[in-house]
Amino acid sequence: MARYVDGFIVAVPSANVEAYRKLARKAGKVWMEYGALEYVECIADDVKPGKLTSFPQSVKQKADETVAFSWITYKSRKHRDTVNAKVMADPRIASMDPKTMPFDAKRMIFGGFKSIVEF
Repeated sequence: MARYVDGFIVAVPSANVEAYRKLARKAGKVWMEYGALEYVECIADDVKPGKLTSFPQSVKQKADETVAFSWITYKSRKHRDTVNAKVMADPRIASMDPKTMPFDAKRMIFGGFKSIVEF
């Protein structure tokens, strides 16, 4: 079954990793309640700056930050759009202020992807 994936990369201040984890747990529960197939949040463990490009460079990572990589999977793009509309209307998400996030949302990279190979 081909799935649809939303992917995200953000720089998280190292001092905010636990706050980011709490936010991710809260958000993940909401996405799953509305039908996401999978919600995964990861913190960099073996990620180095590259010569031309890399995860750290993509989010303009600062010395006191780490990179978070996450994804949410859905049945299809239509399913993603339906789930996200419900999530964004949910007061637990709608009430979140971007200014109080434990990361700089302006440096977040995100996008939707259709799968072409799955095992």
